[in-house]
Amino acid sequence: MATELLPFERRLCGERVLVTGHTGFTGGWLTAWLAGIGAEVHGLALAPETTPNLFEAARIGEIARHRVLDIRSTADVLRCVKEIRPSVVVHLAAQPLVRRSYREPVDTFATNVIGTANVLEAARASGVRAAVVITTDKVYRNREWMWSYREVDELGGKDPYSASKACAELVAASYQASYGPGGLAIATARGGNIIGGGDWSEDRLVPDFVRAILAGQPIVLRNPQATRPWQHVLSLCHGYLMLAAALLDKPAEHVGGWNLGPASEEIVPVGAVVERLSRTWRAPEVKIEPANLAEAQLLALDSTKARDGLGWRPPWGLETVLAHTAEWYRDFHDGGADARTLLEGQIAQYRKAIAGAGA
Repeated sequence: MATELLPFERRLCGERVLVTGHTGFTGGWLTAWLAGIGAEVHGLALAPETTPNLFEAARIGEIARHRVLDIRSTADVLRCVKEIRPSVVVHLAAQPLVRRSYREPVDTFATNVIGTANVLEAARASGVRAAVVITTDKVYRNREWMWSYREVDELGGKDPYSASKACAELVAASYQASYGPGGLAIATARGGNIIGGGDWSEDRLVPDFVRAILAGQPIVLRNPQATRPWQHVLSLCHGYLMLAAALLDKPAEHVGGWNLGPASEEIVPVGAVVERLSRTWRAPEVKIEPANLAEAQLLALDSTKARDGLGWRPPWGLETVLAHTAEWYRDFHDGGADARTLLEGQIAQYRKAIAGAGA
């Protein structure tokens, strides 16, 4: 790579890393970063759901050893992880959509809770040294208060998605307490609303924005005043990789839950995000159609632990995050740019920004 490897990258270079959910949006970015720093990347996931999708567009299957697998199958997960024998697992595979969880609650719990248990059990049985389990900021019992949530705050979740991810936290904590000392080291990572190029999922703000522009139709907002902790996908991948490297070196100091949220000035309303994205690409008409489903109005994370304990300081502020996100889609859809080239180019820019900040 053009930039010298960063300390946490050097620790992961040459490691055999299993990424579950590598066919998804975040999984594609994480796989590309790992492959670029010299890790041997393996992936377990279902086939991608959307057309287009990042896995196919960026040819992620060329840079990871790809297996199609349902993590709800205990036997299949155990067999595949034993075959791969990774030293590190980053567990991203999940049912990640809140509104879908209302329609498919049992499948959501099966994937997010039983699937997590299956992955950790297979990791334990296969001699994996470190596992980073990706959850969400929505694992906390949301009291709609003005303070940011800390890792010691109560877990909860009103909707099936949030509750399933809180349960995944309990599964990870149980495995760490029961089997972790001297063996598998497990950490959970709780991030905010992830945005960036290559996400075409249903019921997400940025993909809805992109679809509205391409179709020449209005974007429909359910709750434009709701605030969310917006983060570029690379900010989260940055934290996941730092956490994985730290678990390998000093497991006892880094197991448990970690918030990976943005700075307070990056927690802005949904409507403001649409307006700022429009500055870089095009501005769709906005329609407001309130939904009956319960959604949090205010949600923020306190990431002091990650800043102090990992040195995690994402170098891109919100204006840069939104500009790079809109540029990615603009260049892909309007400019015909290659998705892999866009992916690798923005990873290189982000890594250079880390190095420049001395992080």
